[in-house]
Amino acid sequence: MSNINIAAQKREKSTKGAVNQLKRDGKVPGVLYSKDMEPVNITVTELSLKPVVYTTEMNLVDLKINENEPVPSILKDIQFDPLTDRIIHVDFQAITVGEVIEVQVPISLIGSAIGVKEGGKLIQTLHKFEVECLPKDIPSHLEIDVTNLHVGDSISVADLSYENITILNSEDTSVVAVTAIKEEEEDKADELLGDDEEKQPEVIGKGKSDEESEG
Repeated sequence: MSNINIAAQKREKSTKGAVNQLKRDGKVPGVLYSKDMEPVNITVTELSLKPVVYTTEMNLVDLKINENEPVPSILKDIQFDPLTDRIIHVDFQAITVGEVIEVQVPISLIGSAIGVKEGGKLIQTLHKFEVECLPKDIPSHLEIDVTNLHVGDSISVADLSYENITILNSEDTSVVAVTAIKEEEEDKADELLGDDEEKQPEVIGKGKSDEESEG
């Protein structure tokens, strides 16, 4: 796992006008949280966040606020503008050497599943683990070998174990599976058929009652 340096400035104002000005300047408001001190409002450049945001790996951040010593931290939360998809807010969590921390770690699948060669489809249902470990043991990602998965096989959290890391997700959480494509297609066909039957219009005035026929 790599360390990324990010320079930050302490932020005094949190008004809407001040935040809008930050956007125009290419900056993003954020907060640094720590167990040993009050939250610190900060600003960072949007450009400096890209290496830790647009990546498939976990990174440690050395956050240097003003002229202070860098604070070892992780990117804990990030918010995006729903219209522009630009970063609008970030939260950092300071870490302490020797103290266990909870983080999200990306999952990386390796190998080619036998089940895919058999005609199945590989489906990944979980893309990040919630894990607990010491800062020195935080991995950039966690690998899962899917080579031996046949059609109908799956891997859940209970099947996995990593050195010095505790996975916090429920043990019955499915991570990856190989399903039969034919079954999927039949299910979809049944769904479409059901939809067609539901959508068929009722014919108004079709047929007459016995009394009407006799009359």
